[in-house]
Amino acid sequence: MTPSTSGTARRITNGSVDLAVFEEGNPAGETMVLVHGWPDTHELWSRVVPFLKERFRVVSYDSRGAGESTVPTRVEDYRLPALAGDLFTVIDAVSPGRPVHVLAHDWGSVEAWEAVCEPGARTRIASFTSVSGPNLDHLGKWMRRRISDRRFGGPLAQAVASGYTVLFQIPGLATLPLRLWFSRHWPAFLKFFDRLDPALVRPAPTLADDMVNGLKLYRANIRTSLLRPRERYTDVPVQLILNENDKAVRPVGYEDTEKWAPDLRRRGVDAGHWSPISHAADIAQLAAEFVLDVEDRQWGNAPDGPSESASA
Repeated sequence: MTPSTSGTARRITNGSVDLAVFEEGNPAGETMVLVHGWPDTHELWSRVVPFLKERFRVVSYDSRGAGESTVPTRVEDYRLPALAGDLFTVIDAVSPGRPVHVLAHDWGSVEAWEAVCEPGARTRIASFTSVSGPNLDHLGKWMRRRISDRRFGGPLAQAVASGYTVLFQIPGLATLPLRLWFSRHWPAFLKFFDRLDPALVRPAPTLADDMVNGLKLYRANIRTSLLRPRERYTDVPVQLILNENDKAVRPVGYEDTEKWAPDLRRRGVDAGHWSPISHAADIAQLAAEFVLDVEDRQWGNAPDGPSESASA
């Protein structure tokens, strides 16, 4: 395994998939598992981890198809139940017998939503902080309700923001642009798209492959979840960090989330989509505060019940 800039590396196996897992921080602290999205690797969290590791034991991993983890070739191997299974496998390996706190971004958040809505998830996940990644079933139900009520503005805004995902559904169409341009100019693109300082962006050496392999996430899940959304509930405490200038995931799409996750906190950040890079300190602070609040409630040091919504 190639040495990583993020802590001690190990491999954890889920069936035919080997996951590259990295650990650093306080071994006596509560365990936080960080899950990245497309087209990132665990290195997405490199600016967040320094704000967490004094207090928490921090675990991150390369999702299947990315970085140093196994790259399945079949589209069906990227379906959400398999990705949730990877997360549970990592949790069981790094923290057997004690639930962890999950912080996830983009597709990592979509995967974590799948996991926290599984029966018994609370025995393995103590809390979930979601950044810029919806539950696709919740999103599909919300879009259907809005359209049924003839309130088209929110769904239209999200459809425009997600227009690129239609192109990602067509095999081969996005492959060459991603390999030949986007992977070579990723920091410049993020400056244009997210007003992100290019100096903060650390593209992985596997970026071109990660971009192309990750297209299977879209093909395996988008159409099924949005066209035939399931009813997915969770009793895991959830925090939504809403990036107020997110051009890919519009905050309005979380309008109904309390229905599905009644123990919910909302926090806003004046950031674009890649807030773990641009606003690392804010993301770390909000995640840490939520973990400590959940732990206090669990041990009887704070009132029971859902956390109040707030804005950072």
